[in-house]
Amino acid sequence: MATERGKQSWFGASGEISRLPGRLFAALCLGATLFAILAVFSLLAVVANDAINPATADTEWHLTFLVTLVLPATALVAYLISRTDDDDVWIGMTALGIPLYGLLLGLGVLLLFIDVFNVFGWLASVLAIAVAVSAIVGHRRVRSGTGIVEQLLVVGIALGVLAPATYIGVVNVPVLPTAWLIYLLTFGLPGATLAGLKIARDRGNQRDGIIAGALVLAVAVAGAFVMPFTGLGPEVWIILFTFGGIPTVVYFESVMRERDRPVGLLLPVVVMGGAIAGGILAEVFGFAGPEAWLDYQFLTSAPSRFPDEAGIYPAMIGTIMMMVVIVVASFPVGVGAAIYLEEYAPSGGPLGKVVKLIEINIGNLAGVPSVVYGILGLALFVNWFNFQTGIVIVGGMTVALLILPIIIISAQEAIRAVPDTLRQASYGMGATRWQTVRRVVLPRALPGILTGSILAFGRAIGETAPLLMIGAAANVYVAPENFFDIYSAMPRQIFAWVAEPSTDFQYGVMAAGVVTLLVVLLSMNAAAILIRNKYQRRS
Repeated sequence: MATERGKQSWFGASGEISRLPGRLFAALCLGATLFAILAVFSLLAVVANDAINPATADTEWHLTFLVTLVLPATALVAYLISRTDDDDVWIGMTALGIPLYGLLLGLGVLLLFIDVFNVFGWLASVLAIAVAVSAIVGHRRVRSGTGIVEQLLVVGIALGVLAPATYIGVVNVPVLPTAWLIYLLTFGLPGATLAGLKIARDRGNQRDGIIAGALVLAVAVAGAFVMPFTGLGPEVWIILFTFGGIPTVVYFESVMRERDRPVGLLLPVVVMGGAIAGGILAEVFGFAGPEAWLDYQFLTSAPSRFPDEAGIYPAMIGTIMMMVVIVVASFPVGVGAAIYLEEYAPSGGPLGKVVKLIEINIGNLAGVPSVVYGILGLALFVNWFNFQTGIVIVGGMTVALLILPIIIISAQEAIRAVPDTLRQASYGMGATRWQTVRRVVLPRALPGILTGSILAFGRAIGETAPLLMIGAAANVYVAPENFFDIYSAMPRQIFAWVAEPSTDFQYGVMAAGVVTLLVVLLSMNAAAILIRNKYQRRS
């Protein structure tokens, strides 16, 4: 409450509440935020300039893309911002981001199938999992009231007998479908089915879903026959269409159904159409583009002692495989530990003191330098478990130990933030503790859990010190084919390029590697953010 005028008080000299400190604080926070954003943007702009070298392109090339891409896209974005409906900008950015991210994800899947996974082994694995899941689900439907012992027995038989037998039987079949047909059955068909189910659920009409799924599948099949005439293989088409085309179609359908005039959907049309038109015009008139270090050759080539021939392909595959190990090893363990510590661990007595000591140590471990975890991984996985140094599984498990405390702490905070009244209401309705955790606590806490995990995975993909300690190679000329092969990660490869005496390596090749690493990082984070936002809307 303000004091009377003329009286001195700590609120202000005039006796009234002074808003100046709050305004100064808000201005300082805004200035610090803008400075940080500007600094990061400036550094990224310098690195991107070194990687792409836009100044080496012809002036006519710049003018062509200015007319076909930059000006139309800028005018459309300005128009969307000026509209009273703020959702148009978000719709346009989402519609542009979904196909671009889908194409990046599809390219990543293609790289894995080219160098890591065998297509026939993939088919056998999918069929083995389908048989095991069908057996488990069928048993539950036929005998829904069985005890836990019988259910565990059925799961053991399905996973230990039926799945291996199916895998061996499929692998030993003398005649198998062609690669593109396997991709169609394992990617295109499930993608079309999911698209049809979503459209049927959103429209409330099963017939519309069946028609939509059939049309999507027909486009995938037709493209497999047409694309070879354009130089694009049917396998490539099916993968890219599944990950890039199908999500785009589903999103466009949902926007068109929910809104009368979705102007934001014009943004991807303008951007992609302008890029294609600019490329065609530059090719027709012979305008030379930038002499970029980051090009197709860089992304598909192995390291070399010549800067013009150096590439990051083996390190990129190694990073993707290492991240698979990190996610599988750290996320379930971290979330499970957080659930136990928050929901099941005793809070009093001798065991409560032990739990408190464990939580304190987890907090301390989150601040331990990464090089210490590298030494731990070397001692644990190499010296104790006798794994070979520098293989994918050792690097992934070592970095997983590094981010495990971060995941546990962030998951604990997210679970702790769920109101206790929800738990009590669930218990009052007769739910068990596990049912309460699974159906009440986890759905509410999942957005926070994913937020902390995103930050942890972002740190993991850029770590270099643990990789140096466990012996990750500086240069690998062949991409790893399994998780027990020697590998190099992108941070390790970039570190090796910086140590080269040539300035082309230190600036050009290194900058191209940094941009590639950032694209992979942002792609992974974008997927996790989309999943988080989906669960956040549900909760």
